Amino acid sequence: MTDELLYEVRDGIGYVTLNRPQARNALTFAMYEGLAAISVASGDIRALVITGAGDKAFAAGTDIAQFRSFNGAEDAIAYEAKLDRVLGALERCPVPTIAAIAGACTGGGAAIAAACDLRIAAANARFGFPIARTLGNCLSMANIARLSALIGPARVTEMIFTARLLDAEEARSVGLVSEVLPDPAALAVRAEALARQVAANAPLTLQATKEALRRLRDTLPPDEDLIRLCYTSADFREGMEAFLSKRPPVWRGA
Repeated sequence: MTDELLYEVRDGIGYVTLNRPQARNALTFAMYEGLAAISVASGDIRALVITGAGDKAFAAGTDIAQFRSFNGAEDAIAYEAKLDRVLGALERCPVPTIAAIAGACTGGGAAIAAACDLRIAAANARFGFPIARTLGNCLSMANIARLSALIGPARVTEMIFTARLLDAEEARSVGLVSEVLPDPAALAVRAEALARQVAANAPLTLQATKEALRRLRDTLPPDEDLIRLCYTSADFREGMEAFLSKRPPVWRGA
């Protein structure tokens, strides 16, 4: 485990902290891999809580600088496959998983939250996938399926097409989060209480329910053509450089 991904166990509850507050907890590839490893090796706990360091962000997506190393479609396909593998490991975690969301929860961070069993938020939470105005990339079929299962295709379309972020109350109203707490401190207290509540229940019942829900949407069509379309485009390069330069991108549709 690295200093950027903290993990501790307290009284049978595992706590993961995405720990890059100076970068709004933007995720490195090593952080994704660490999360997958924790999800797989979770047999000694009864519930897992995931949160972000500080009160500004749960996680503001993948660290954009890492995309600069992409040389072609295969790098993009490998990246999306890596994310699907990591999020799949989180979904298959045998114990209940809880995302405690304060601040920005976007891109890869929002994908992690969507892959958790339960999501609760502080009042300052903002949730979404603003890729249509930032990078010009796309979500994998697995991520589209997760979101669609949570909030329905129409809301997924509106969220992606407008590139807007949902505030905490709207996220609650559409089913993305189940509770909104007044501030990050109250969120931390509630996350621990919720973890202990679900941890006290029959573990095989919870595990079977998790797996049944996952199987309902397990068959997915291929998406490599869509990943190639977006990640190999001039628009993606423009979006990445514009983001890192803190300027608006100029989209060309090519």
